[in-house]
Amino acid sequence: MIALIGLPGSGKSTVGRQLARRLQLPFFDSDHVIEQRLGCSIREYFEREGEDRFRDLEASVIDELTQGPAAVLSTGGGAVLRPENRQNLHARTQV
Repeated sequence: MIALIGLPGSGKSTVGRQLARRLQLPFFDSDHVIEQRLGCSIREYFEREGEDRFRDLEASVIDELTQGPAAVLSTGGGAVLRPENRQNLHARTQV
Protein backbone atom coordinates (compact mmCIF):
# COMPACT_ATOMS: atom_id res chain seq x y z
CA MET A 1 0.00 0.00 0.00
CA ILE A 2 1.14 3.52 -0.79
CA ALA A 3 0.04 6.45 1.38
CA LEU A 4 0.24 10.10 0.42
CA ILE A 5 0.55 12.70 3.15
CA GLY A 6 0.88 16.46 2.96
CA LEU A 7 -0.71 19.80 3.58
CA PRO A 8 -4.33 20.45 2.62
CA GLY A 9 -4.58 21.36 -1.05
CA SER A 10 -1.14 20.01 -1.92
CA GLY A 11 -2.49 17.58 -4.54
CA LYS A 12 -2.56 14.29 -2.63
CA SER A 13 -5.91 13.22 -4.07
CA THR A 14 -5.08 14.29 -7.62
CA VAL A 15 -1.71 12.54 -7.60
CA GLY A 16 -3.18 9.56 -5.74
CA ARG A 17 -5.85 8.96 -8.39
CA GLN A 18 -3.27 9.14 -11.18
CA LEU A 19 -0.83 6.88 -9.35
CA ALA A 20 -3.54 4.32 -8.59
CA ARG A 21 -4.61 4.30 -12.24
CA ARG A 22 -1.03 3.85 -13.41
CA LEU A 23 -0.38 1.02 -10.91
CA GLN A 24 -3.84 -0.49 -11.50
CA LEU A 25 -4.66 -0.30 -7.79
CA PRO A 26 -7.75 0.93 -5.97
CA PHE A 27 -7.65 4.52 -4.72
CA PHE A 28 -8.99 5.68 -1.36
CA ASP A 29 -9.20 9.21 -0.04
CA SER A 30 -9.63 8.98 3.74
CA ASP A 31 -11.55 12.28 3.84
CA HIS A 32 -14.04 11.03 1.23
CA VAL A 33 -14.50 7.75 3.09
CA ILE A 34 -15.21 9.71 6.29
CA GLU A 35 -17.73 11.96 4.56
CA GLN A 36 -19.52 8.98 3.02
CA ARG A 37 -19.84 7.35 6.43
CA LEU A 38 -20.98 10.54 8.15
CA GLY A 39 -23.41 11.64 5.48
CA CYS A 40 -22.17 15.22 5.88
CA SER A 41 -19.04 17.23 5.19
CA ILE A 42 -16.03 17.02 7.43
CA ARG A 43 -16.36 20.74 8.07
CA GLU A 44 -19.90 20.30 9.39
CA TYR A 45 -18.91 17.38 11.61
CA PHE A 46 -15.80 19.19 12.83
CA GLU A 47 -17.85 22.26 13.80
CA ARG A 48 -20.60 20.21 15.44
CA GLU A 49 -18.55 17.57 17.27
CA GLY A 50 -15.12 19.16 17.62
CA GLU A 51 -11.64 18.27 16.53
CA ASP A 52 -11.05 15.43 19.01
CA ARG A 53 -14.12 13.48 17.86
CA PHE A 54 -13.17 14.03 14.22
CA ARG A 55 -9.58 12.90 14.81
CA ASP A 56 -10.88 9.76 16.58
CA LEU A 57 -12.98 8.92 13.54
CA GLU A 58 -10.13 9.72 11.17
CA ALA A 59 -7.79 7.42 13.12
CA SER A 60 -10.32 4.61 12.93
CA VAL A 61 -10.72 5.00 9.15
CA ILE A 62 -6.95 5.14 8.57
CA ASP A 63 -6.48 2.07 10.76
CA GLU A 64 -9.09 0.21 8.72
CA LEU A 65 -7.86 1.33 5.29
CA THR A 66 -4.21 0.55 6.01
CA GLN A 67 -5.12 -3.05 6.89
CA GLY A 68 -6.77 -3.65 3.53
CA PRO A 69 -5.35 -4.99 0.26
CA ALA A 70 -2.84 -3.11 -1.87
CA ALA A 71 -4.10 0.37 -2.78
CA VAL A 72 -3.15 4.03 -2.94
CA LEU A 73 -4.36 6.07 0.04
CA SER A 74 -4.61 9.83 0.26
CA THR A 75 -4.85 11.04 3.85
CA GLY A 76 -6.36 14.21 5.23
CA GLY A 77 -4.00 17.11 5.77
CA GLY A 78 -4.00 16.72 9.56
CA ALA A 79 -3.86 12.93 9.71
CA VAL A 80 -0.21 12.88 10.75
CA LEU A 81 -0.97 14.93 13.87
CA ARG A 82 -1.90 11.73 15.73
CA PRO A 83 0.95 9.40 16.69
CA GLU A 84 -1.21 6.31 16.07
CA ASN A 85 -1.81 7.42 12.47
CA ARG A 86 1.90 7.99 11.90
CA GLN A 87 2.65 4.58 13.39
CA ASN A 88 0.04 2.75 11.26
CA LEU A 89 1.07 4.56 8.10
CA HIS A 90 4.75 3.87 8.72
CA ALA A 91 4.22 0.20 9.62
CA ARG A 92 1.69 -0.70 6.92
CA THR A 93 2.38 1.53 3.94
CA GLN A 94 5.05 3.20 1.84
CA VAL A 95 4.59 6.86 2.77
